[in-house]
Amino acid sequence: MHPVLRSLILASLTLLGAATHAGELRVAAAADLKFAMDEIVSAFNASNPGDRVEVVYGSSGKFHTQIQQGAPYDLFFSADIAYARELVRSGNAASDVQPYALGRIVLWGPTLDATRMTLAGLTDPKIKRIAIANPRHAPYGKRAEEALRAAGVWDQVEPKLVYGENISHTAQFVQSANAQVGIIALSLALSPELARHGGYGMIPSTLHQPLEQGFVITRRAAGNELARRFAAQMGGAPARAILTAYGFVLPAPRRGGSSE
Repeated sequence: MHPVLRSLILASLTLLGAATHAGELRVAAAADLKFAMDEIVSAFNASNPGDRVEVVYGSSGKFHTQIQQGAPYDLFFSADIAYARELVRSGNAASDVQPYALGRIVLWGPTLDATRMTLAGLTDPKIKRIAIANPRHAPYGKRAEEALRAAGVWDQVEPKLVYGENISHTAQFVQSANAQVGIIALSLALSPELARHGGYGMIPSTLHQPLEQGFVITRRAAGNELARRFAAQMGGAPARAILTAYGFVLPAPRRGGSSE
C-alpha cells in the first residue's frame, strides 16, 4: 500500500475512534446557576476535551414540564428540589435526587442603593417598578412572594411588580431600567456582570421557605456514561468552591464525590 494512502487511512481511523469515544451532554439548569455552571462546565471541558456539554438555562418549573413531555435533556438542575423529586416519582429520572445547594434572595438595583434597602422600603411611592420572577413556575419568584407577604407589604407592592420568566430574565428587567429594583438570586448579584453595576441587600431567609436545590440524571440519559461523570464532578471540591464563590450554601460533601 502506498505510504501516503496508508497514512490517510490511519488518520481517518484515529479520528473515527476519537468521535466514537466523545460524549455529548445536554443540561437543563435553573437560571440562578448561569455564571457558576458556566465555570463548572469550563473546568469539566478542560479535563474532558473530547466531550461536549451544552447547558440551557431557564425556569425550573418549565424544564420540569418539558422533561415530562420528552424534552431531550440529560441532566436537570432545579432551583426547587421538589421538581427534581417529582421527576423521580413519575419515572422520568435515572438517578436519585442529589441536593447541590441552598439559594438566597436579595434586593438588587443599579440606581438605588439596595445595600440599605429593606422590603418595607419597596412601598416608597418613588419606586414605581419592582421585578421578581414569575411565582407560577420560578422558585425564586415563589420565595420572593413569600418574603413580601411575610414582611406585610405584598398588597402595597403587588401593583408595582413586573414578572420575569426566570431569575435571569428578572435581573435583565432591572439592568435595562424596566424596573428600579429587583428581588433576584444572590448568585447573580455576585456575578461580575451585575456586581459592577449595582449593590445588593440580603433578604432574611426566615421570611421564606428554603430554596433547596437538587439535580437528577433524566431517564433519557440512563445509559449515558458522560452524564454520570458530570454528576460526580458536582460533588468534587472544585465545583463546590465555584458554587460557594457565588453565594450558594452547600450540603455536606457526598461520599465518593470526584475531586478532579
